[in-house]
Amino acid sequence: MTDALPPSPSPTRSALPPDDLQRALLHNEVHARPTARIRLPALVVYVAVLNEGISREQELAHLRLLPGQQDLPPEVLHDHFVRLRLGNCTLKWERHSEYTRYSIVQSLPEGAGLEAENPPLDALAIDPDWLAAIPGRTITAIKLAMVIGDIANAPEAARRGQRWLGGRSVVASIMGTYGHSIAVTSFRLREDGFEHMLVIAPERTTETRAGRISQRLLELETYRMMALRGLPAAKVLSPMLAEAESRLAEITARLENKAATDQELLDTLVALAARVERATAENQYRFAATQAYDAIVSQRIQELREKPISGTQTISEFMQRRLSPAIQTVAATAQRLSGLSQRIERTSALLRTRVDIATESQNQQLLAQLTRGQDLQLRMQMTVEGLSIAAISYYVMSLIYYGAKAVKVAGVPISPELVAGALIPAVLWGVWRTNRRIHEKLHAEQGH
Repeated sequence: MTDALPPSPSPTRSALPPDDLQRALLHNEVHARPTARIRLPALVVYVAVLNEGISREQELAHLRLLPGQQDLPPEVLHDHFVRLRLGNCTLKWERHSEYTRYSIVQSLPEGAGLEAENPPLDALAIDPDWLAAIPGRTITAIKLAMVIGDIANAPEAARRGQRWLGGRSVVASIMGTYGHSIAVTSFRLREDGFEHMLVIAPERTTETRAGRISQRLLELETYRMMALRGLPAAKVLSPMLAEAESRLAEITARLENKAATDQELLDTLVALAARVERATAENQYRFAATQAYDAIVSQRIQELREKPISGTQTISEFMQRRLSPAIQTVAATAQRLSGLSQRIERTSALLRTRVDIATESQNQQLLAQLTRGQDLQLRMQMTVEGLSIAAISYYVMSLIYYGAKAVKVAGVPISPELVAGALIPAVLWGVWRTNRRIHEKLHAEQGH
């Protein structure tokens, strides 16, 4: 048997525009994961596993192994949440973006209150082999016992809770503005792989309040672990960042001192940039997720509305002292990686500027050489044109001279030498003027 959301009301109204396609989905999101109703005393067995590479089909197949769930339809897993009733207990399945969590709520047996010397936390209503076969990798596993007890004397209740959890040092606090319960935990992994938590609440505690208390504590620990997943990546990345920063300083010094060619600097800088960008691509999501999970942890701590108990740390104090340094380390590493990428970009810009200046200087030298070549070519062209005028004039004068000699032979009394000599200035001027007209015409055509 499963719990599902109530059906959406049929669209009988006509006074509104058509619904957006996602309106109903977004509206029902607040009801997607309803809080469990827990009757005290109870034991909540909670397991959260990373679901990378784990499909819904695999999780459905595992849920079908539970008694009476062989015909569990695939549709019930589409909303990321399902609650199954299994005889004397309930199981809640929730799938999130990075992890899936299973919560089993069962009753504690008789005599399992604060007076019990050996709390029966190993008596599970679900087959332990089924728990061990959950697809995924465990990130959080908690056994949360919720018992009825007097919380008027909070220090005494905390001491009894400490003995109930095995006598180790614990973290304890009064929860709620008016003190509706006491939470006691050690944040330690036991031999069975579980953490043990204890909630002491008065007999008048409602089932919904007990469910909210359970949800806040379990989510707090889950999000704490998810936030800490960025810490190993930050520690691994730190030596690489130190080496990359040193390498960048060396490149910048060589750039300043002109101790290497532009090509050598460019090759070195490109290799360093590729290494940093790869590290950014591999870790950016994890670092951003750490910040997001840490924000949720802070929110859940605020929702507890803790009050201190004399002689013990509160959960928020414990988190601040143990979690905050790790989160700051991740944040500093992320900022360091981003800053290194920006410095590499600025160094690249400096190198590009130097290459551009060198290229511009080379272009200016090339233009100067081309200008000198054009000047030389122009002078040579003018020289050739002068020689051409002289040659053309010579040929014209030869034609005039032979023409005058032909006229003299024809009987006209003229001197060919005098005629040719007299026409030399006119011929020179005529050839020069013709050459100028050709130049003017060519320039006019180029201007158009």
